[in-house]
Amino acid sequence: MSAPLVAVLDYGIGNLRSAQKALIRMGADAHLTADPGLIADATGVVLPGVGAFGACMRALHTTGLAEQAIGAAASGRPFIGICVGMQLLYNGSEESPGVEGLGILDGEVQLLPDGVKRPQMQWNRLNLLQPDHPSVAGLGDPWLYFVHSYAAPAGGSTVATVEYGGDVTAIVAQDNVWATQCHPEKSSTAGLALLGNWVETLTGDNR
Repeated sequence: MSAPLVAVLDYGIGNLRSAQKALIRMGADAHLTADPGLIADATGVVLPGVGAFGACMRALHTTGLAEQAIGAAASGRPFIGICVGMQLLYNGSEESPGVEGLGILDGEVQLLPDGVKRPQMQWNRLNLLQPDHPSVAGLGDPWLYFVHSYAAPAGGSTVATVEYGGDVTAIVAQDNVWATQCHPEKSSTAGLALLGNWVETLTGDNR
């Protein structure tokens, strides 16, 4: 079986290649791209991101990839947001008032609680709220690596949280859309396993 084609949306911010390389390692034919044709042909689409919410949204619009991301998520194909890419899926963020997010997921990204160091820059242990969800299959008692000052809102789509001055949303899943606040490509075996679980959905093995 040939490796499934994955489009990693390349809007010119951050080290997007590390996510691409991790996906290749887990069996995907992953390409950094802004090409609408390749994105349309891809079996799955990845929205990575680092930096500020507002700057990332501006870059997505400048490259035309905001519309591509919304269309890919609406198509029903497997879609995953990583780190700030997770936050961009929401309606907006306290980090950048007045800047609209992609609106793929409902709610506003919020500043981490008072009384903790910002950013959270550490390994942290997942608390699995939906241990049977395929995104966390086989992860066991996972520790993942986080670097962020803002986090997605809690809700019924929350698969896992971490403790950091309270429960902080770490993984969400809504239908074909998954998102993780951690950097799975920097999270050793557990992070690669999470990406591997997503890659399996591309072949139908994990649906």
